[in-house]
Amino acid sequence: MKPNNEQEIYYRRFGPFEIGLHVSVVISFLGLALTGLILKYAETSWAKVLAGFLGGVPAAGGFHRFFALVTFGYFFVHLISLWRRYREKRVQGWWLFQRERVFGPNSMIPRGLDFKHFFQQLGWYVGLRPTPPTFDRWSYFEKFDYWAVFWGVAIIGSSGLLLWFKDYATLILPGWLLNAAFIVHSEEALLAVGFIFAIHFFNTHLRPESFPIDIVIFTGVLSEREFRSKHPAEFERLQREGRLEERRASPPPAWAIQLARTFGFTALGTGTLLLVLIFLKALGVDPFVAPWLGK
Repeated sequence: MKPNNEQEIYYRRFGPFEIGLHVSVVISFLGLALTGLILKYAETSWAKVLAGFLGGVPAAGGFHRFFALVTFGYFFVHLISLWRRYREKRVQGWWLFQRERVFGPNSMIPRGLDFKHFFQQLGWYVGLRPTPPTFDRWSYFEKFDYWAVFWGVAIIGSSGLLLWFKDYATLILPGWLLNAAFIVHSEEALLAVGFIFAIHFFNTHLRPESFPIDIVIFTGVLSEREFRSKHPAEFERLQREGRLEERRASPPPAWAIQLARTFGFTALGTGTLLLVLIFLKALGVDPFVAPWLGK
């Protein structure tokens, strides 16, 4: 972005609520991933080193539960915001039966166009199409990421609660269910970590139009050049509807850009490092126990 270029036009994409919610997601997810991998791979030397920084394995477990509470917190805050939005819109009619609101471009509910965009993007990747698909407000992979949070909180969160309150759970549930919950919690969490640190990072930050990092979720605004490049269908739709000027915003100040980049690169680097450690573990390689270290 060009913070000092007063000629550049900027548009609002996210408000303070969405920015704060996403920052909570980033912090809690990184915290859960870090502490969860320490507990899952406690026998590795790197897990012992990381656990030492946190005060030991029991402390890592405590931090893991804290970040779980943060996760449940932002999840329920988001549900409340959805309910309030539904209540506001319901006065204008039966919201659930208004097709435009449910399957329109501003909705996060998948529609047929998303599947079409998926195959178009795949064709572009392999050279069968000269250009990528033109996305509106939300791309298919942004919707996938959104619903993955619901899946993760439901599956990983519920299984984690069973393990957290196992003494109470086993009063009404069979004991073997804890073994199943442990497997589900561990493997689903590993899948989520791998997906976020590989696929989500690529789709969000490592694409040519975003490389090396996309900070719009932290500043809330994007330039007209970025708007036309990443969401051309939305830009053209707002122009046709005469609502583009409603989205005009001031350029982000230099300090906000620097803070966003610092936070973003820290999260990106932490996630990439954890992803490398997961791959090394899968290969049976311990980076702190290697011949070149003399150990």
